[in-house]
Amino acid sequence: MDDPLPQYQRLKAYVSDEIAAGRLRPGDRIPSELDLIKRFGVSRMTANRALRELEQAGAVTRVQGVGSFVAARKTEQAMFEINNIAEAVRAGGQAYGCRVIHLAAEAEPDMLAFMGLGAGTRYGRAVLLHLADGVPVQHEDRCANLAFAPQFLDQDFTCVTPYDHLMALGPLQAAEQVFEAALPGPELARLLQVPARLPCIVLRRRTWSMNMVASAARITAPSNRYRFSGVTGAVPPFGLGLPRL
Repeated sequence: MDDPLPQYQRLKAYVSDEIAAGRLRPGDRIPSELDLIKRFGVSRMTANRALRELEQAGAVTRVQGVGSFVAARKTEQAMFEINNIAEAVRAGGQAYGCRVIHLAAEAEPDMLAFMGLGAGTRYGRAVLLHLADGVPVQHEDRCANLAFAPQFLDQDFTCVTPYDHLMALGPLQAAEQVFEAALPGPELARLLQVPARLPCIVLRRRTWSMNMVASAARITAPSNRYRFSGVTGAVPPFGLGLPRL
Protein backbone atom coordinates (compact mmCIF):
# COMPACT_ATOMS: atom_id res chain seq x y z
CA MET A 1 0.00 0.00 0.00
CA ASP A 2 3.11 2.25 0.23
CA ASP A 3 3.49 2.12 -3.56
CA PRO A 4 3.42 5.79 -4.74
CA LEU A 5 1.91 4.85 -8.11
CA PRO A 6 -1.80 5.57 -8.62
CA GLN A 7 -3.91 2.42 -8.36
CA TYR A 8 -4.78 2.25 -12.05
CA GLN A 9 -1.07 2.38 -12.95
CA ARG A 10 -0.36 -0.42 -10.49
CA LEU A 11 -2.97 -2.53 -12.27
CA LYS A 12 -1.46 -1.68 -15.66
CA ALA A 13 2.00 -2.60 -14.37
CA TYR A 14 0.71 -5.91 -13.02
CA VAL A 15 -0.84 -6.94 -16.35
CA SER A 16 2.18 -5.68 -18.32
CA ASP A 17 4.56 -7.66 -16.09
CA GLU A 18 2.49 -10.81 -16.54
CA ILE A 19 2.71 -10.37 -20.33
CA ALA A 20 6.45 -9.57 -20.29
CA ALA A 21 7.17 -12.64 -18.15
CA GLY A 22 5.26 -14.90 -20.54
CA ARG A 23 2.67 -15.91 -17.98
CA LEU A 24 0.11 -14.26 -20.25
CA ARG A 25 0.66 -14.97 -23.94
CA PRO A 26 -0.93 -13.45 -27.08
CA GLY A 27 -4.57 -14.51 -27.22
CA ASP A 28 -4.82 -15.36 -23.50
CA ARG A 29 -7.74 -13.89 -21.56
CA ILE A 30 -6.59 -11.40 -18.95
CA PRO A 31 -8.30 -10.72 -15.59
CA SER A 32 -11.66 -9.04 -15.99
CA GLU A 33 -12.66 -5.78 -14.30
CA LEU A 34 -14.42 -7.82 -11.62
CA ASP A 35 -11.31 -9.99 -11.07
CA LEU A 36 -9.14 -6.88 -10.66
CA ILE A 37 -11.64 -5.28 -8.30
CA LYS A 38 -11.69 -8.37 -6.06
CA ARG A 39 -7.93 -8.99 -6.15
CA PHE A 40 -6.71 -5.42 -5.62
CA GLY A 41 -9.66 -3.88 -3.79
CA VAL A 42 -10.05 -1.05 -6.31
CA SER A 43 -13.12 0.63 -7.76
CA ARG A 44 -14.72 -0.35 -11.05
CA MET A 45 -13.67 3.03 -12.48
CA THR A 46 -10.01 2.31 -11.62
CA ALA A 47 -10.10 -1.18 -13.14
CA ASN A 48 -11.82 0.13 -16.27
CA ARG A 49 -9.24 2.88 -16.72
CA ALA A 50 -6.36 0.42 -16.41
CA LEU A 51 -7.82 -1.91 -19.04
CA ARG A 52 -8.77 0.99 -21.31
CA GLU A 53 -5.25 2.42 -21.26
CA LEU A 54 -3.73 -1.01 -21.86
CA GLU A 55 -5.98 -1.29 -24.93
CA GLN A 56 -4.96 2.17 -26.14
CA ALA A 57 -1.30 1.16 -25.76
CA GLY A 58 -1.93 -1.91 -27.93
CA ALA A 59 -1.15 -4.39 -25.14
CA VAL A 60 -4.64 -5.88 -24.94
CA THR A 61 -7.69 -6.29 -27.13
CA ARG A 62 -11.12 -5.83 -25.56
CA VAL A 63 -14.18 -7.47 -27.09
CA GLN A 64 -17.46 -6.16 -25.71
CA GLY A 65 -19.44 -8.87 -23.95
CA VAL A 66 -16.59 -11.38 -24.26
CA GLY A 67 -13.59 -10.11 -22.33
CA SER A 68 -10.06 -8.74 -22.63
CA PHE A 69 -7.20 -10.61 -24.29
CA VAL A 70 -3.47 -10.17 -24.72
CA ALA A 71 -2.95 -8.55 -28.12
CA ALA A 72 -0.97 -10.39 -30.76
CA ARG A 73 2.40 -8.87 -31.60
CA LYS A 74 2.23 -6.68 -34.68
CA THR A 75 3.98 -7.84 -37.80
CA GLU A 76 5.65 -4.94 -39.57
CA GLN A 77 6.29 -4.67 -43.30
CA ALA A 78 7.97 -1.87 -45.25
CA MET A 79 5.38 0.12 -47.21
CA PHE A 80 7.66 1.75 -49.78
CA GLU A 81 9.00 -1.54 -51.09
CA ILE A 82 7.48 -4.79 -52.30
CA ASN A 83 8.43 -7.29 -49.61
CA ASN A 84 7.84 -10.89 -48.71
CA ILE A 85 5.26 -11.41 -45.94
CA ALA A 86 7.04 -14.60 -44.86
CA GLU A 87 10.28 -12.69 -44.30
CA ALA A 88 8.45 -9.93 -42.43
CA VAL A 89 6.90 -12.46 -40.03
CA ARG A 90 10.19 -14.28 -39.44
CA ALA A 91 12.02 -10.98 -38.94
CA GLY A 92 9.66 -10.39 -36.01
CA GLY A 93 10.77 -13.66 -34.41
CA GLN A 94 7.56 -15.51 -35.25
CA ALA A 95 6.84 -18.70 -37.18
CA TYR A 96 5.30 -18.12 -40.60
CA GLY A 97 2.41 -20.20 -41.94
CA CYS A 98 -0.06 -19.98 -44.81
CA ARG A 99 -3.52 -21.38 -45.46
CA VAL A 100 -4.80 -21.62 -49.04
CA ILE A 101 -8.47 -20.65 -49.23
CA HIS A 102 -8.96 -20.52 -53.01
CA LEU A 103 -6.80 -21.28 -56.06
CA ALA A 104 -8.28 -21.26 -59.56
CA ALA A 105 -8.28 -19.70 -63.03
CA GLU A 106 -10.84 -16.94 -63.43
CA ALA A 107 -11.95 -14.34 -65.99
CA GLU A 108 -13.94 -11.63 -64.17
CA PRO A 109 -14.34 -8.74 -66.67
CA ASP A 110 -13.45 -5.89 -64.29
CA MET A 111 -10.25 -7.63 -63.20
CA LEU A 112 -9.32 -8.41 -66.81
CA ALA A 113 -9.67 -4.71 -67.61
CA PHE A 114 -7.69 -3.69 -64.50
CA MET A 115 -4.84 -5.98 -65.52
CA GLY A 116 -4.96 -4.92 -69.17
CA LEU A 117 -5.99 -8.39 -70.36
CA GLY A 118 -8.32 -8.99 -73.26
CA ALA A 119 -11.72 -10.69 -73.21
CA GLY A 120 -11.43 -14.46 -73.29
CA THR A 121 -8.19 -14.35 -71.28
CA ARG A 122 -7.90 -16.03 -67.88
CA TYR A 123 -5.81 -15.10 -64.89
CA GLY A 124 -4.79 -17.13 -61.87
CA ARG A 125 -6.37 -16.20 -58.54
CA ALA A 126 -5.01 -17.19 -55.13
CA VAL A 127 -6.74 -16.29 -51.88
CA LEU A 128 -4.41 -16.89 -48.94
CA LEU A 129 -4.38 -16.39 -45.18
CA HIS A 130 -0.91 -15.58 -43.80
CA LEU A 131 -0.19 -16.54 -40.18
CA ALA A 132 2.31 -15.49 -37.53
CA ASP A 133 2.67 -18.08 -34.75
CA GLY A 134 -0.65 -19.50 -35.97
CA VAL A 135 -2.48 -16.16 -35.70
CA PRO A 136 -3.87 -14.59 -38.92
CA VAL A 137 -2.05 -11.35 -39.76
CA GLN A 138 -2.86 -10.85 -43.43
CA HIS A 139 -5.48 -11.89 -45.99
CA GLU A 140 -4.20 -11.83 -49.57
CA ASP A 141 -6.42 -11.95 -52.64
CA ARG A 142 -4.02 -11.99 -55.61
CA CYS A 143 -4.62 -12.28 -59.34
CA ALA A 144 -1.62 -13.18 -61.51
CA ASN A 145 -1.19 -12.70 -65.24
CA LEU A 146 -0.77 -16.24 -66.61
CA ALA A 147 1.12 -14.87 -69.60
CA PHE A 148 3.77 -13.70 -67.11
CA ALA A 149 3.42 -16.57 -64.61
CA PRO A 150 2.10 -19.63 -66.49
CA GLN A 151 2.82 -21.97 -63.56
CA PHE A 152 1.15 -19.77 -60.94
CA LEU A 153 -1.71 -22.20 -60.30
CA ASP A 154 0.70 -25.13 -59.90
CA GLN A 155 2.44 -23.61 -56.87
CA ASP A 156 2.10 -24.89 -53.32
CA PHE A 157 1.56 -21.60 -51.56
CA THR A 158 1.99 -23.19 -48.14
CA CYS A 159 5.66 -23.56 -49.09
CA VAL A 160 6.31 -20.64 -51.44
CA THR A 161 4.71 -17.20 -51.32
CA PRO A 162 3.31 -15.47 -54.42
CA TYR A 163 6.07 -12.89 -53.89
CA ASP A 164 8.76 -15.59 -54.15
CA HIS A 165 7.24 -17.12 -57.26
CA LEU A 166 6.58 -13.87 -59.14
CA MET A 167 9.90 -12.20 -58.28
CA ALA A 168 11.76 -15.25 -59.59
CA LEU A 169 10.17 -14.78 -63.03
CA GLY A 170 11.31 -11.24 -63.81
CA PRO A 171 12.44 -7.94 -62.28
CA LEU A 172 9.88 -5.56 -60.84
CA GLN A 173 9.47 -2.57 -63.17
CA ALA A 174 6.83 -0.59 -61.31
CA ALA A 175 4.24 -0.85 -58.56
CA GLU A 176 1.06 1.04 -57.75
CA GLN A 177 -0.04 0.94 -54.10
CA VAL A 178 -3.16 2.44 -52.55
CA PHE A 179 -3.86 2.23 -48.80
CA GLU A 180 -7.22 2.63 -47.11
CA ALA A 181 -9.00 1.69 -43.89
CA ALA A 182 -12.11 -0.48 -43.95
CA LEU A 183 -14.17 -2.79 -41.78
CA PRO A 184 -13.56 -6.43 -42.72
CA GLY A 185 -17.15 -7.67 -43.06
CA PRO A 186 -18.45 -10.91 -41.48
CA GLU A 187 -16.60 -13.47 -43.66
CA LEU A 188 -13.24 -11.72 -43.59
CA ALA A 189 -13.59 -11.07 -39.86
CA ARG A 190 -14.17 -14.79 -39.36
CA LEU A 191 -11.05 -15.70 -41.35
CA LEU A 192 -8.90 -13.10 -39.61
CA GLN A 193 -10.40 -14.01 -36.21
CA VAL A 194 -11.19 -10.40 -35.33
CA PRO A 195 -14.38 -8.51 -34.41
CA ALA A 196 -16.30 -7.30 -37.48
CA ARG A 197 -16.09 -3.74 -36.06
CA LEU A 198 -12.26 -3.73 -35.96
CA PRO A 199 -10.79 -1.43 -38.65
CA CYS A 200 -8.39 -3.14 -41.04
CA ILE A 201 -5.62 -1.83 -43.27
CA VAL A 202 -6.36 -2.54 -46.92
CA LEU A 203 -3.61 -2.36 -49.54
CA ARG A 204 -4.51 -2.49 -53.22
CA ARG A 205 -1.41 -3.25 -55.28
CA ARG A 206 -0.71 -3.63 -59.00
CA THR A 207 2.75 -4.57 -60.26
CA TRP A 208 4.43 -4.53 -63.66
CA SER A 209 7.26 -6.69 -65.02
CA MET A 210 8.53 -7.39 -68.53
CA ASN A 211 6.28 -4.61 -69.89
CA MET A 212 3.04 -6.16 -68.66
CA VAL A 213 0.91 -6.20 -65.53
CA ALA A 214 2.29 -9.13 -63.55
CA SER A 215 -0.27 -9.21 -60.75
CA ALA A 216 -2.97 -7.33 -58.88
CA ALA A 217 -3.67 -7.89 -55.20
CA ARG A 218 -5.94 -6.78 -52.38
CA ILE A 219 -4.22 -7.30 -49.04
CA THR A 220 -6.16 -6.88 -45.78
CA ALA A 221 -4.55 -6.84 -42.35
CA PRO A 222 -6.06 -6.33 -38.86
CA SER A 223 -4.95 -2.96 -37.51
CA ASN A 224 -4.19 -4.46 -34.09
CA ARG A 225 -1.78 -7.09 -35.46
CA TYR A 226 -0.08 -5.58 -38.48
CA ARG A 227 1.46 -2.36 -39.69
CA PHE A 228 3.34 -1.07 -42.70
CA SER A 229 6.35 1.18 -42.20
CA GLY A 230 9.14 2.67 -44.24
CA VAL A 231 11.50 5.52 -44.93
CA THR A 232 11.97 7.22 -48.28
CA GLY A 233 14.95 9.41 -49.11
CA ALA A 234 18.09 9.99 -47.06
CA VAL A 235 17.77 9.97 -43.29
CA PRO A 236 19.03 13.30 -41.84
CA PRO A 237 21.92 13.15 -39.35
CA PHE A 238 19.65 13.96 -36.40
CA GLY A 239 17.58 10.84 -37.11
CA LEU A 240 13.85 10.25 -37.32
CA GLY A 241 11.00 11.14 -35.01
CA LEU A 242 8.98 14.15 -34.01
CA PRO A 243 10.84 17.02 -32.35
CA ARG A 244 10.37 17.69 -28.67
CA LEU A 245 8.51 20.99 -28.26
